[in-house]
Amino acid sequence: MVDMTEHRPVDTWLTDMDGVLVHEEDAIPGASDFIEALKASGKRFLVLTNNSIFTPRDLRARLLASGIDVPEEAIWTSALATAQFLADQRPGGTAYVVGEAGVLTALHDVGYVMTDRNPDYVVLGETRTYSFESITRAIRLIDKGARFIATNPDPSGPSPAGLLPATGSVAALISTATGRQPYYIGKPNPLMMRSALNRLDAHSETTIMVGDRMDTDIISGLEAGLRSVLVLTGSTSRAQIEHFPYRPSRVVDSVADLVRLVAHEPGGTE
Repeated sequence: MVDMTEHRPVDTWLTDMDGVLVHEEDAIPGASDFIEALKASGKRFLVLTNNSIFTPRDLRARLLASGIDVPEEAIWTSALATAQFLADQRPGGTAYVVGEAGVLTALHDVGYVMTDRNPDYVVLGETRTYSFESITRAIRLIDKGARFIATNPDPSGPSPAGLLPATGSVAALISTATGRQPYYIGKPNPLMMRSALNRLDAHSETTIMVGDRMDTDIISGLEAGLRSVLVLTGSTSRAQIEHFPYRPSRVVDSVADLVRLVAHEPGGTE
């Protein structure tokens, strides 16, 4: 653990989902209590995920089935962050999307038109049904000048049967074919954190990020100026922390260890 001598208040919490609140469809012990403590405290919070397959409504239903009651408006995905970024960059633009409902709905909601005729962007999201045809079309559109955006750089994701190729792996395939690298929106890009802070009208100095991965959650929180808490219920073990040149503000076994801090200690990680 890194001792902290500052005593800044904590007004806002950001927390990762997979590995922090749930494993697949199973709630991590203490996750529901943590969310309920956040709601009872009146503090603003968002659950963040690089998953761009699902809409916030879908993810709320998934979490609720696991016994965790997160309001739909408290869920922030890489798909939503991507849509916000594109709306800021080129309002009312066009995109060819390789992805599912999460990114398609987010782009529609900001006024984007989906097309494969000279789109402004090719947007690569996550899907369980990548097709050779859609990837080939994306390659050809990028080769003709479409800008290349990817919702997140995760190379693989979990499934009950083992690892699945994810957005980063398919992006590497497209990059190899086109010689063009995508701009990744999701973690570890601190843009994901900044967009979440903007959604809450929050400030980095009074916000804590909770995550299970040093190479995405903790680094993006650090680069966005947030204090961070690493939980050991996901991808990073305590021994692996020493392999990184940066440290979280605090290390805990699980979010169960944060319930009392949320409920009773306004200083959070202090």
